[in-house]
Amino acid sequence: MTLVVGVDIGNSTTEACVAEIAPGGHVTYLSGALTPTSGVKGTTDNVPGVVEVVRRALSSAGRGVRELSAVLVNEATPVISGLAMETITETIVTESTMIGHNPDTPGGVGLGVGETVAFGSLDGCVPGSKVICVVGSGVDFEDAAAGIDAAVARGVEVTGAIVHADDATLIANRLSRPIPVVDEVTLVEKVPLGMPAAVEVAEPGRTIRTLSNSYGIATVFDLDAEQTRMIAPVARALVGNRSAVVVRTPSGDVTGRRIPAGSLTLIGEQVNRSVAIDAGAAEIMATLRRVRPLTDATGEPGTHVGGMLARVRDTMSELTGTAVGAVRIQDVLAVDTFVPQEVTGALAGEFALENAVALAAMVRTSRGPMRLLAEKLREALGVEVLIGGVEADMAVLGALTTPGTGRPVAILDLGGGSTDAAVAGDGVVRSVHLAGAGDLVTKLIDSELGLDNRELAEDIKKYPLAKAESFFHVRMEDGTARFFDEPLPAEAFARVVVLSESGMRPVPTRHNLEKIRQVRRAAKHKVFVVNAVRALEQVAPGGNLRQIGFVVVLGGSALDFEIPDMIAEAVAGMGIVCGTGNVRGSEGPRNAVATGLVASHALAVSLETAG
Repeated sequence: MTLVVGVDIGNSTTEACVAEIAPGGHVTYLSGALTPTSGVKGTTDNVPGVVEVVRRALSSAGRGVRELSAVLVNEATPVISGLAMETITETIVTESTMIGHNPDTPGGVGLGVGETVAFGSLDGCVPGSKVICVVGSGVDFEDAAAGIDAAVARGVEVTGAIVHADDATLIANRLSRPIPVVDEVTLVEKVPLGMPAAVEVAEPGRTIRTLSNSYGIATVFDLDAEQTRMIAPVARALVGNRSAVVVRTPSGDVTGRRIPAGSLTLIGEQVNRSVAIDAGAAEIMATLRRVRPLTDATGEPGTHVGGMLARVRDTMSELTGTAVGAVRIQDVLAVDTFVPQEVTGALAGEFALENAVALAAMVRTSRGPMRLLAEKLREALGVEVLIGGVEADMAVLGALTTPGTGRPVAILDLGGGSTDAAVAGDGVVRSVHLAGAGDLVTKLIDSELGLDNRELAEDIKKYPLAKAESFFHVRMEDGTARFFDEPLPAEAFARVVVLSESGMRPVPTRHNLEKIRQVRRAAKHKVFVVNAVRALEQVAPGGNLRQIGFVVVLGGSALDFEIPDMIAEAVAGMGIVCGTGNVRGSEGPRNAVATGLVASHALAVSLETAG
């Protein structure tokens, strides 16, 4: 009997399977283990993670490293994702800007137009003039209200106010004639004085109408067609807000510049084709199908996509020690998305959603990095390390340990960085390795919701949402109510929350539950469902999905609470039976590649014994 450990190095996790192999090739599986991947997949940084998972698996089996005959590792191909922006117009405001950050409690209602004047200068305003009062820090709300009322009494028409402190309602309630007041402007000292401005506050439950409309701003400030075009990103950034301020700057202070997205050149074995990024994901993927099989991809220099692909190559060159010229793009996945872009010069963090194309690129490198990784593992463990076959091929062998499966079978291995598919017939395995999986979904959720928090985006991807409606119950995203014996955390009240394994986590955005759910499901569909279908098309006999009868879904993303169902629904119309695997009857969809490495090694042992 020989003791071996199969190790699957993934983008997110590293898995191990300990087994004993008899001389005739019979396998006795003993245990498994899982640990986060250390470093980028397929590099020597993986060594600590592999050592850790091997020791855990052996400990679980009651065995030691000295008893090992060999460690079997998969051919770990690194996958790196990058975002390439579609062409956008960026509005740059050099002297002043807009404010529209939606404070929780703006004061008053309506639209006020006038010239910005500091609170301390109200006494010098000419009667009959229309002004917007700018109340800086340190001014008490009662003093502010009294000063504005005194100016109004002298004939000065104060039409609105911009306030540093959280005092809008307190000020508005003390005025003889309420005016729209926007507060919580932390950079109020940067609001330019003596400039035409407009302040708008909508009624509770409503959003502003004039300052979120390009033509509304044009009407207020008497703009011509060219100026209206320049101000459009400002209006877009204010859509959905309850309050806003727009200040018109002197002529020439507002400029625009075009940032090209560039074109992507796809290089196939027979033909090369170029496609503009701003043509959208559908056109990019259609072009990719026309050049398959892909041998490389390049981006136009000096553009978003050119810079992204150059960074991918440079990163992989550094990590693997491969010359930049030897790094090849094996596959790309394009996804239409939205990316919040900050309006440059903004005083309160205003963003505008811009169209973007997310590109996941998978890099093909030589076996050199894997050989180097194997050498480092031999040094760390003192055991022979063997590089096994392609991940998808190994996953098929692992999937066949699922009760109820048999040849022919197709698998979908959904990981963090790649989607693998394979079909196993009588002695033949056809496999494909595609870019784009869980990590890209997380990136899309993070980007589209403007979270800037990858950990929270990961939780939103993995767990259901709810809305805390009281201190003792939440309304789940499916409409059901869930009650608690203990009061909910105060920070969760009236907020959308993620119900993760570690507890209830508030989502710090103004998006409602349905919007967050829509973004989550759309991201999963754009990546997993699209990739699953195109992967199965490439391995199906004749490219006909109807020739595939059964599909087993594997990998960490197969544990997701909705992805397997989404894929099953997508392929159900083609007569395909699709379900989540249960490797070795105990591991669920995990450990398929590690188990397959052991099964492949056992087959080699049996053939050697028979020979």
